[in-house]
Amino acid sequence: MTTQDPVIAQPAPPKGVGESASATDFDVPQRLRGQSDIIITEKVDKWFGDFQALDDVSLRVKEHEIVVILGPSGSGKSTYIRCLNRLEEHDAGRIVIDGIEMNEDVRALQAIRSEVGMVFQQFNLFPHLSVLSNITLGPQKVRHMPKLEAEDLAMQLLERVGIPEQADKFPSQLSGGQQQRVAIARALAMQPKIMLFDEPTSALDPEMIKEVLDVMRELAESGMTMLVVTHEMGFAREVADRLVFFDEGKLVEQGTPEHFFTNPVEERTKLFLSQIL
Repeated sequence: MTTQDPVIAQPAPPKGVGESASATDFDVPQRLRGQSDIIITEKVDKWFGDFQALDDVSLRVKEHEIVVILGPSGSGKSTYIRCLNRLEEHDAGRIVIDGIEMNEDVRALQAIRSEVGMVFQQFNLFPHLSVLSNITLGPQKVRHMPKLEAEDLAMQLLERVGIPEQADKFPSQLSGGQQQRVAIARALAMQPKIMLFDEPTSALDPEMIKEVLDVMRELAESGMTMLVVTHEMGFAREVADRLVFFDEGKLVEQGTPEHFFTNPVEERTKLFLSQIL
């Protein structure tokens, strides 16, 4: 394990993510022009034994961009975002988060994780802690925030996600939608620059999905950089700057919602959309 300082990467000039016509340069929306690349992944591979989960994946995400990642089960989309904070370790290629290259340096990893919040399909709240304590634990332990300051921040975030009255309850006393909103507040309490969402509504009953998506819409409007793995097509159409389609570990196609839903290039993308729309 190295003890050197985190490597501050020098981003390469922008380029396409692959050789196919559908993976050429993304037409960046006006609001993102001039923004720097906050996430850079180049030729990333990931293997689980003999199974290749990611195959030569290259993608750049600009600061404040909202990217929705789509694909069938087992396509590599969740593995990809888990590699962005090293919940899964990539086997080849290069990952740079906010100018810091991910490597074996523990300090580099800590720096990256301090910038990246993640919300999972399962809420992963501590069942023995109150809602307030679930949210304040990270800021106190990791950022060494005084307890009263952490509690004040937690209450602000509970207001933001619409459930301040639940602060003293335990996770088991909340609905699924409320638990997921607590999970979002907990991630935001670390004051990240980037939020990753791994199918955040897939474990929810249909009537609870809207309340979580509304919180995510508000986050998007606030300027948070977001990567969202989801099958919620309405959310993708409305909120995303870019849609990215994965299949069999490869990045198959990317584009604006208008391109993706009305004029996809790849046959595999067309088949996927025909099955879900």
